Amino acid sequence: MKNKSLKALAIIQTIIIFVLVAVIIYFSVFRQSPLNETVPVFNSLETRINPVIEKEETVYQLDGEKIKMSDSVIGEMYLPVIDGVEKCQYDMNNIVTRNNYSFYKENNEIVSLTGIDVSQYQGNIDWKKVAESGIKFAFLRVGVRTYGDGEIHLDEKFHENVKGATENGIDIGVYFFSQAVTKEEAIEEADFTINEIKNYNITYPVVFDWEIIMEDTARTDSVSVETLADCCTVFCERVKSAGYTPMIYQNLRTSLLKLDLLRLKDYDFWLAQYIEKPTYCYDYQIWQYASDGSVPGIEGHVDLNIAFKNYAESNQGG
Repeated sequence: MKNKSLKALAIIQTIIIFVLVAVIIYFSVFRQSPLNETVPVFNSLETRINPVIEKEETVYQLDGEKIKMSDSVIGEMYLPVIDGVEKCQYDMNNIVTRNNYSFYKENNEIVSLTGIDVSQYQGNIDWKKVAESGIKFAFLRVGVRTYGDGEIHLDEKFHENVKGATENGIDIGVYFFSQAVTKEEAIEEADFTINEIKNYNITYPVVFDWEIIMEDTARTDSVSVETLADCCTVFCERVKSAGYTPMIYQNLRTSLLKLDLLRLKDYDFWLAQYIEKPTYCYDYQIWQYASDGSVPGIEGHVDLNIAFKNYAESNQGG
């Protein structure tokens, strides 16, 4: 009986060893990708779709229709360039900085307009000094939906800022800070915005500013790509139906990884990227290039922007 037990034990041990060896051999040759597809493990990190590097790679390498970017978790990665989404046509060599303001030049002449975006956090603004400093347009926050309980609140300084900017000849656009999680909430935000601006001359776009909350848990944490595209679309269409120019505001990372750009390609875009020269490969009309700007008439920091398009010339009135 004892010999039989030892023999059975030996057989079991042999089977276990065989299985372990097979597993080791398998995982030494293959690994599982995040999409559960078996892919080979390469010893060389130089493997690439396009083996020929014709020029030094920048942050965005369009050779081979790909976007190169870096992620803090997985490091360098590539994204495909989306067919059907208009590409950026600006020559980044034409961006210049003078007196802490950035400008875009063509034929050695400045063709961009300088602007700011403000909310109640900028406090009391001396709009006369702002205008005298060369600011041509301002995006004013009209309201916000809270990321905790989802309530809509009017920006405490909105109507005061509209009056001050208008009286000093500064063209106005507005934005709503969204935390919508459904199409219905996005429509509610659009209707709230339209109601608050109906008596003003809004010559710059009405902007949907949906942002990911990084420093806290938010009601928008689980919003899907499809839902976000739905929210962007219904807000913009509601704004358009009221006679205003709709626009979407987003930072580079969220735009590339979260927005369904094909669905949103017909709306103007406001890019947030705090860098000397933007590297976003798709089209945009406004570039927010700094969050720590300094403008006479405003205490503390303020966001600085370039407009590549003069909306006031094409949107006379709301």
